Amino acid sequence: MNFKELGISEELTKVLKKSGITVPTKIQKESIEFVRSGRDVIAEAQTGTGKTLAFLLPIFENIWPKTDNIQALILTPTRELAIQITEQATKLAEAKNINILSAYGGKDIDGQLRKLKGNIHLIIATPGRLLDHIRRKAVDLSKLKTLVLDEADQMLLMGFKNDVEAIIKETSKKSQILCFSATMDAQVKKLAYRYMKEPITITIKKSNEVTLDNIKQEVVETTDRNKKDALCKVLDEDNPFMAIIFCRTKRRADELEEALHKRGYNCEKLHGDLIQSKREKVMKSFRKAEIQYLIATDLAARGLDVTGVDRVYNYDIPENAEAYIHRIGRTGRAGAEGYTCLFIDPKNRRDFEEIEKEIKYKIPKRNIEI
Repeated sequence: MNFKELGISEELTKVLKKSGITVPTKIQKESIEFVRSGRDVIAEAQTGTGKTLAFLLPIFENIWPKTDNIQALILTPTRELAIQITEQATKLAEAKNINILSAYGGKDIDGQLRKLKGNIHLIIATPGRLLDHIRRKAVDLSKLKTLVLDEADQMLLMGFKNDVEAIIKETSKKSQILCFSATMDAQVKKLAYRYMKEPITITIKKSNEVTLDNIKQEVVETTDRNKKDALCKVLDEDNPFMAIIFCRTKRRADELEEALHKRGYNCEKLHGDLIQSKREKVMKSFRKAEIQYLIATDLAARGLDVTGVDRVYNYDIPENAEAYIHRIGRTGRAGAEGYTCLFIDPKNRRDFEEIEKEIKYKIPKRNIEI
């Protein structure tokens, strides 16, 4: 099956082809036709399976460029994800003459307000900033055709439930609602079923089945005192093109970035305490491969899909198996081979064994000499 058979126009398929996308992924095959026909959809699909295009493509087919009202709204939990979706949407917009506004905290609100006075068809926003615009009477969602809740599980986890419900109440009861998420817990389903009309439920293979097959995993046993030296030894041996190094906390990310800079590594940190302009600058540089190592916290890296990341290093052990899978899913994308290395010290032993048990795999040990 190709995009044309899914009802995607020639103009959009040409844009996809320029980006090297010619064959729809499973989530795209299963959801595009339902979204195009106006059905409400609950879709569970791991990051990296193409779910952004699964809702963007049919939304672009359904928008009428000559109508001067907001027809589609995509809500997303983080600024980074809003930026990423906007980048994909902007490429598609050229083929369809559709006007897009991205609205998130840290970005110039006056500039957003000026743009909202124009003819906007699609808004990509974080809940807090969008509510701000609604309260200022700058946004009218009464004629909205489609509302997307992207990474819905994370939005609720971050405490946006009330904001999301307040936004839904601003939309028409006829609006189509699409709920896309990596995991569908009871809280997400409860919210979805409260507002959706006979939704179609789509579930793509669980994350460990999607991401682990083509990712080589290894573990380095060390001590917390020797962990930096162990990491540097591995980085020197591997010398990856681009890699993400995960830390558990913002403080740990700060400390590691400072230590690696002193040792001459080309790295930058990414976490929630950085001002927005700095976060955008770091991500832009990383996407251009100007930065070799991105040192990130879990939340900052949520949903990030950067081409060229061939390695993921878990400097700190993740909280659980699900977080581990989310992290290592940044490599081994689109069928490419990936690699991940986890660093553990004796106090991590129990958590490590729990991760192995959950993913049903005994991670081979990597021996290094410091």
